[in-house]
Amino acid sequence: RVDLILTTGGTGLSPRDVTPEATADVLEREIRAIPVAMWVEGLKITPNAMLSRAVAGTRGSSLIVNLPGSEKAARENLGAVVATLDHALRMLAGGGH
Repeated sequence: RVDLILTTGGTGLSPRDVTPEATADVLEREIRAIPVAMWVEGLKITPNAMLSRAVAGTRGSSLIVNLPGSEKAARENLGAVVATLDHALRMLAGGGH
């Protein structure tokens, strides 16, 4: 059992960037606000953030989040949502609010 799966890369516009599609194929429930939060924070740094196609959601009790391939961008995107991930993981494990 894996609680959290973070992917890096493949969220851009090149023909080989297919991570969001692959992730969507395995998700049971999409969580749209996680990528939105990452975009909002990313747009404060660069207008290129609007080109990210990240996806997030759940499969079973696992949370899956796509991050950009750039180490800098991945750190920035994760920083935008990391405070909420602990709560999300507790909820997925059957915990309350």
